[in-house]
Amino acid sequence: MFQGLTAQRLVALFFAAAALFNFPLLALWDHDARVGGLPLFPLALFVIWGVLIAALAWVVERDPDAGKSD
Repeated sequence: MFQGLTAQRLVALFFAAAALFNFPLLALWDHDARVGGLPLFPLALFVIWGVLIAALAWVVERDPDAGKSD
């Protein structure tokens, strides 16, 4: 189904998500701070999750022939 560069991007996105949701990097956001009245940790989780979904949609939905010229 996915071949070449698309598959490589999906694998890289998987490893980026695994690293971002793992303890050492996730601990950076675990403070008693608030942003706009919202706690920093859940807000950071939601933003990271949203960015990963947007990147996944961009990788999967982009035209594989967009960068090629005839």
